[in-house]
Amino acid sequence: MDFKFTEEQELIRKNVREFCLKNVEPIAAEIDENSRHPAELFQKLSDGGWMGIPIPQEYGGAGADFLTSIIVVEELSRSCASTGFTISTHAGIVCTMILLFGTEEQKKNYLTPMAEGRHLGAFALTEPGAGTDVMAVTTAAVLDGSDYVINGTKTFTSNGPTAGTYLVFAWTDKSAGRKGMSTFIVPREAPGFRVGEHFKKMGLRSSQTSELIFKDCRVSKNNLLGKEGAGLPMAMAGFDGGRIGIAAQCVGILQAALDESIRYSKERIQFGSPIARNQAIAWMIADMATDLSAARFLAYHAAWLKDQKLPFSKEAAMAKLYASEAAMRHTVKAVQIHGGYGYCKGAKVERLMRDAKITEIYEGTSEAMRMVISGTVLR
Repeated sequence: MDFKFTEEQELIRKNVREFCLKNVEPIAAEIDENSRHPAELFQKLSDGGWMGIPIPQEYGGAGADFLTSIIVVEELSRSCASTGFTISTHAGIVCTMILLFGTEEQKKNYLTPMAEGRHLGAFALTEPGAGTDVMAVTTAAVLDGSDYVINGTKTFTSNGPTAGTYLVFAWTDKSAGRKGMSTFIVPREAPGFRVGEHFKKMGLRSSQTSELIFKDCRVSKNNLLGKEGAGLPMAMAGFDGGRIGIAAQCVGILQAALDESIRYSKERIQFGSPIARNQAIAWMIADMATDLSAARFLAYHAAWLKDQKLPFSKEAAMAKLYASEAAMRHTVKAVQIHGGYGYCKGAKVERLMRDAKITEIYEGTSEAMRMVISGTVLR
């Protein structure tokens, strides 16, 4: 097995790191503190061609493979997990789903503007009564002439307040069970659609999250993504790719936690020597570095399988489970290494710890990931 990156992948990693040091690191603490969507940063990401990394050039993207897009998410998340997650949702889920399942007209009208960075995409499945239990969704779409009329409420929608295009899941035939849900492309200006409550979160504070409300929302029947009844398989496909993106986000968080812990433990003097010389601290860092390598390989392997068009659902769940729990575990340790300073606002490790927690919850909880994995290996 060849673990070597291509020259292009190495160059992209280097360029993204340089971009982050110049444009992301200086504002990361501020946008977290103010829960601010940094429009100016996303304009720079758009200008740099980073908004549509895995999308073919003919549709406005960079034409890179999925592994390369994962490297970009990792490096962005190393500086700001909110930014990495926003791009992962936008390009890795929404753009990719329209690429896979959309018509040429849909790709021209919706995919290309998103891949070019003219606006963000959002994935709207979760509802107040439907999280892990996707079948509990109540949003419904009824065909009325040349339009579908959508009614329902979505919640915890990432990019909800800032997106221009939404992928919305709704029942078109509830009686058909798993074959009765469909997917719709809903533009922000659709009549009957509005953004609801904005959520104030513990972490990922500059990543915008909200309710979406559909009240007799009308979209053309041309906005049906794929066929009627194909929504649930599409959602699962979106989750699989999204979980690799979350794993990459966690790898970036872990790398940042390790960077900060190494730096601080070498600088902090107690009893006449750096605390890095204390075995207790050194072993924390050793464990952190080991779990970082394991999480990175799991994420890269899952991305490689996706690029090879091989089954990757189990591997995506494994990567997401391991990386998210490692990120939570070791950001707590990073705060411990920093002592009282790590517990104060403004310390990067404090932000990393808050950001890490959600990775054990969204795109499928850790418990759901264990269900996916065990369901595969126990067949």
